[in-house]
Amino acid sequence: MTGLRGLAILLVLQALGEALTHTLGLPIPGPVLGLMLLLAALQLAWVRTPVAAAAELLLAHLSLLFIPVGVGVITHLDLIAQYGLRLAVIILLSTWIGMAVTALVLRALLPRATSEASAPLAEADHG
Repeated sequence: MTGLRGLAILLVLQALGEALTHTLGLPIPGPVLGLMLLLAALQLAWVRTPVAAAAELLLAHLSLLFIPVGVGVITHLDLIAQYGLRLAVIILLSTWIGMAVTALVLRALLPRATSEASAPLAEADHG
């Protein structure tokens, strides 16, 4: 029952995001605005617990969510044959760029975290 309540909360927040986007004419997609609302709502325990249960339920059945994508690929095999090489290059490049940006951000943030964590140790060695 908690998982269903969490799923209902997720759907309501997405619908609210869609409604706000359409009503206010925002350039942000409704689901993205719904995720921002979810981020704010997760500060509340009565939202966090059911949403966590819904997330566990969805993650347990994640493989089922790939079936529509597989069917879509099979129904558009002619497009895959025509643009397959370009799609593969784009997927590889975008993956590489995402990994590179993640590594650069980690490299930029990691020395700060490491130096902050080792600062008390350095003071203890000198003291």
